[in-house]
Amino acid sequence: MTAYSNHSFLPVDLTGQKALVTAGGSGIGLVIAEAFLARGARVWICDIDEAALQQARERLPGLHASVVDVSKPDQVAGLFADIRATFGGLDVLINNAGIAGPTAKIEDVSPGALAETLDVNVGSHFYCAAEAVPMMKAAGSGTIINLSSIAGRLGFSMRSPYAASKWAVIGFTKSLAVELGEHNIRVNAILPGHVRTERFKRVAAAKAQALGITPEEMRQRMLEPVSLKRNVEVEDIANMALYLASPFGRNITGQAISVCGDVQMMR
Repeated sequence: MTAYSNHSFLPVDLTGQKALVTAGGSGIGLVIAEAFLARGARVWICDIDEAALQQARERLPGLHASVVDVSKPDQVAGLFADIRATFGGLDVLINNAGIAGPTAKIEDVSPGALAETLDVNVGSHFYCAAEAVPMMKAAGSGTIINLSSIAGRLGFSMRSPYAASKWAVIGFTKSLAVELGEHNIRVNAILPGHVRTERFKRVAAAKAQALGITPEEMRQRMLEPVSLKRNVEVEDIANMALYLASPFGRNITGQAISVCGDVQMMR
């Protein structure tokens, strides 16, 4: 199995598995795609950023990629038609698509901003799962991994649309696990903490601006209630996804698993 970078990935064997990673053009999604490729899976990613997809293809030979807005049901249907034609099925769905949503007091959140956050962060998970499940049922097994957030178990001031969407992902995950268990389809959620990504930097900067402090002061405030006092690395999230999709996770379903360094409070 090929090593695509200097990331340290779990030594599991996913040879022959067919996986889709939404929002896989950059950040957490791209590293998850890299991890699955490195462990023998066939991987398809989608993203709204065509340039990012092109860079991903150049970085990861053998990767399949499509420009898709997964908050649009018709585009999701087209994506899965392509996957069926090319892969002949799907074993692993990783619902990674999500946006930060507005940073604002509740009275300043527009209906449009709320709707967009819910459409992307919750609707996309629903639409992709609805397309993937029939293929998994036909195969007799499958794994769905939904990316939530520690904001899906804690309150997050001035980020209420985002937190609401991530709590919704947990409810969706647990409900789907019950619904699909008899078909040997496992459904879990990963709750990343403060992952060292460009998004984390943007979120910290936006919150800092709203509070009138510097981004570095905001970063320190965010990490102070973390028991390990540090950011999570992207490969930590990828390794949890690998574990859940591997035979080692065969009896894990309906779980909301935090990978966060033990965050006690959101700031």
